[in-house]
Formats: sequence, structure tokens, C-alpha cells
Amino acid sequence: MKTALIFGSSGLIGGHLLNILIQNNSYNKIKIFVREQPDINDSKLEIIKTDFINLKKHAEDIKGDDCFFCIGTTKKNSPSKDEYKRIERDMPVEIAEFAKANSVNSFLYVSSGFADPKNSGAYLKYKGEVEEELKKLNFSKLGIMRPSFLLGNRKEKRFGEKIGIFLFKLFSPLFLGPLKKMKPIQSEKVAQAMIKLSNSDSTKTVFESNEIVEVANN
Repeated sequence: MKTALIFGSSGLIGGHLLNILIQNNSYNKIKIFVREQPDINDSKLEIIKTDFINLKKHAEDIKGDDCFFCIGTTKKNSPSKDEYKRIERDMPVEIAEFAKANSVNSFLYVSSGFADPKNSGAYLKYKGEVEEELKKLNFSKLGIMRPSFLLGNRKEKRFGEKIGIFLFKLFSPLFLGPLKKMKPIQSEKVAQAMIKLSNSDSTKTVFESNEIVEVANN
């Protein structure tokens, strides 16, 4: 029996992760790191009220078998450049370092399609930088998910994102060959793939959006 760690359990992907792991008999404990008490109760759950500004306080809690990281923010919610960088770039690396020091076996990270440390945009640049730092930690298993536009029921409605998803769904049939990774993807598929990878013998590290769907469906 295994212990799962989830950072971002209240989000679009994290919510699916939590629900699937509760039903998964391979896991007898699920640690969720949260700011506020969630409206969920299950015997498997260990709820860790977390100070995300001072993660060192929780270093000893970041122990288990599989760590799933799917925290993200927007520039609207984090208008400060320093705060945006802290959440998107520094936080996942710091948590991964604690996980590695505590001999966590696998680390599954939600990145983004077209992540690139040399990108001029902060979002894709930070995602790319995190990917590079995670690779240096040499986890027994590392899964980097690069989803395209995520589909699902969001708590927060983002007008621009809704337009983008509509357009990408409209033109999705045209995304063939190398463009397949641009097709929108259901958030639940990302969660399913992350759990399958953490329990597989796969040595592949980076999964583009269409490859995530293939893992989830197999």
C-alpha cells in the first residue's frame, strides 16, 4: 500500500486526482497540502494545513511514495512579479527538493505545452525552468505533463481562456501530425495519466498532450 502526496488538490486536475486516488486500492493514505480545510472527509485522507510561504515548516510532512504537483496561478491572481515567480517557478522546485530528500519515489508535475526555459513569456519560461530543475533531482520516476488547453468545470471562469478553448475545439480536427499535441484535453485525463505513470514501469519523462491521452486510455 502506498502514500500519495497532492499539492493542488482543490484545482481542476488536483480535484480529479484526489477523487481517483480515494477509489484506488493501491493507496491507503493520501496527504493533501492545503491552505484551508476542504469539504471532504475520507479515512484515507491526511489534511495538512500548509504555510506555502514557509514550506520548510512542512519538510517532514513531504514523505510518501508518489508526489503529485498541480498548483498554478494566473497573473490576475498574482499581479506581483515576485509572487508569480514564487508560485510558478520556485514552489514546485522547493517541494520536489524536499520530496527527493525524503526518498519520495516518484514526482508527477503539471507543466504546459510549449514549456521552454528560453521562452520570452514568463509562464512558459518558468514551466521550462522547473522541468530542467526536476530532471536534475534524479527521481526514480519523473513524469512531466504538458497538457494543451484544459477542459473541465472550473471554479473560476476565465473569459479569455473560454474563447481560446472554443477556438481550439473548433479547429481541433485540423491538428494532425506534430500538431496533435495542441488538441484540448480533459483535465480528468491528465489526472488518470499521472496516477497510471506513477504505478508503471515507464522510463519516459515528458508527455505532450496527445501522449497524456494515450497513457490515460491504455
